[in-house]
Amino acid sequence: MKIEDIHHRLVARFGDCVRELKTGVKDPWIEVAADSIANVSEFLRTEPELKFESLNDLTGSDWLETDPKKKSPCDPHVEVVYHLYSYSLKHSCKLKVKLPRWKNGVAGELPEVPSVAGVWGIADWHEREAFDLVGIHFSNHPNLRRILCPEDWEGHALRKDYEFPLEYHGVRGK
Repeated sequence: MKIEDIHHRLVARFGDCVRELKTGVKDPWIEVAADSIANVSEFLRTEPELKFESLNDLTGSDWLETDPKKKSPCDPHVEVVYHLYSYSLKHSCKLKVKLPRWKNGVAGELPEVPSVAGVWGIADWHEREAFDLVGIHFSNHPNLRRILCPEDWEGHALRKDYEFPLEYHGVRGK
């Protein structure tokens, strides 16, 4: 099934919660409203004509240009990107959820998106990684805690404005 057909089905079912279809790029994608991602995901997994039984990857990315000489093509935000595949129907789909860098514009308050770990079990680990490194909070996640950094680590290392600490537990970096 082509991504345009998947987009059409999602718009018919979820209306304005399905925001954008981006084609004409190497890897086309569909943008979904953050508060609807769990319901959209459940539909994509269970709908017989779609059957996206596999979440191949889930990543977080920070869209912030820190070099004032460069002009960013978009407003600063973070994204959660979902790569889906149907083994039974042999088609794929990429979804994006765009979030403000900080919840309610308050620096340090992590943006939130519902967890899809109840739809695809593997999302548990992927969401923990996006939380740990990019600072995206997944509401209703069964075990949202750091997965790569120590529990007492401060900040989120893949944020583009992250400042690496000079020292951690008495050990100084370079």
